[in-house]
Amino acid sequence: MNRTYHKILRNRKNRIQRRLAPKNWEDQPRPMLKASNIHYEMASRVQGVNCGGIGAMHLLALRVGLVEDIDRNLKLLKVHLPYHESDHVLNMAYNILAGGVRLEDIELRRQDENFLNGLGAQRLPDPTTAGDFTRRFDAADILSLQECVNRARLAVWKVQPEGFLKEAFLDVDGTIAGTCGECKEGIGLSYKGIWGYAPLIVSLANTKEVLYLLNRPGQAASQSGSVEWIERAVDLVRPVAGAVTLRGDTDFSHTEQLDRWDGQAIKFILGIDAHPKLVKIADELPSSAWQRLERLPQYQILSEPRQKAFRYKEQIVVEKEFKNQKLVGEDIAEIEYQPVKCRTKYRVIIVRKNISVQQGENALLDEIKYFFYITNRSDKAEKIVGLANGRCDQENVIEQLKNGVNAMRMPVHDLLSNWAYMVMAALAWNFKSWYGLLTPNRERGLQLVKMEFRRFLNAIMLIPCQIVRTARRVIYRVLGYNSWLTDFFATWKRLQQWVLG
Repeated sequence: MNRTYHKILRNRKNRIQRRLAPKNWEDQPRPMLKASNIHYEMASRVQGVNCGGIGAMHLLALRVGLVEDIDRNLKLLKVHLPYHESDHVLNMAYNILAGGVRLEDIELRRQDENFLNGLGAQRLPDPTTAGDFTRRFDAADILSLQECVNRARLAVWKVQPEGFLKEAFLDVDGTIAGTCGECKEGIGLSYKGIWGYAPLIVSLANTKEVLYLLNRPGQAASQSGSVEWIERAVDLVRPVAGAVTLRGDTDFSHTEQLDRWDGQAIKFILGIDAHPKLVKIADELPSSAWQRLERLPQYQILSEPRQKAFRYKEQIVVEKEFKNQKLVGEDIAEIEYQPVKCRTKYRVIIVRKNISVQQGENALLDEIKYFFYITNRSDKAEKIVGLANGRCDQENVIEQLKNGVNAMRMPVHDLLSNWAYMVMAALAWNFKSWYGLLTPNRERGLQLVKMEFRRFLNAIMLIPCQIVRTARRVIYRVLGYNSWLTDFFATWKRLQQWVLG
């Protein structure tokens, strides 16, 4: 970033800070929003886009080798009239990064001359052509596309600081992607009575990246077909990570695989069903085997603790005399246990929840519920429980896939084409993580990695820019200001130097 950018950013920051500085206002006779004589005009020369961050994302795609890799390994088009495979893939990802929600929004991008100029494109595929492209995929092609994305991912990981993945946590879970369509081949009826598909998601908890996606019929069990994709993810992260830990709920205990994973030095923390045998063992444990579970705080309070808000929902439950389960306390114990399909004994951490069942203000009875976690890690039991509960953060990633990037709208024809769309849409989410990892300021970059997708769009992508084309350059001239622009320019500069290296 040259001195001019620093000066402009400083001046814009100072102006907005002066404008928003605390002030002792007098009673105002008019509302703050008082503009009335508003006119619109068409600019004859100045041209711009509202998603100026798209140029940085395309630069990122080029630098990590994604464009070249897709065109080299994904063979879906016999001739390129005029588009290549990478054009179609990035067209769908960029539509989402530009704020699009559905396939039809691609038409807004292709009708925007400045958007096309900013990407150096004569034209882009229309929504119908994009939908037709998804129908060209078979399962092997989708896997090939995911591996192209993963090779680009490795390029990002290789430039991270030493110890970046000292320990990789792989989270795996299934979800339900409902659809109201009646003519979508491969749909099924889930156990919740929802028609649709049942995607499987394998993600890296450290960076929130989606490593693998698998689409399945709606009636598929959560763990169905997951072993192959878990092991692909392990193979992906192992060359970079110092250690690998697999996490999943009770559906993913896969006891028939544990001995093999343990022999391959794959650590795991998996839920295991509270079946009668384990419950009986827990019931028969002496009181000396139990100790109070003290959960570690999720974060450190740097200032004074705030007063907790009043729980209105709890008040209504009491007033209406609904049955209510209140947690009284948690205890923890540890045993050695050998599942039927294993030849080795493993640690099983038991969490006993003491619950009081109440109705109104009257206590009806006390209940005990057990939660079991099987692991081959040697950490303290309390840490194992904390790590196991950390897997719940994957629900936020799944939520972002569903309602952030809308990867699970299932907009096209059948199971395979919707799977292909899902992978291309999830690429937009992965771009967000990669951009955060490449931000020179590590603390700010981590904030980008953890951001919800919509906030990331407003911070990095939806930057109003004037597009200026010269003989050899496409210039994005930033017109607005937000507090992330310093990091935006620093990351852009790093991407430029990356290609020079």
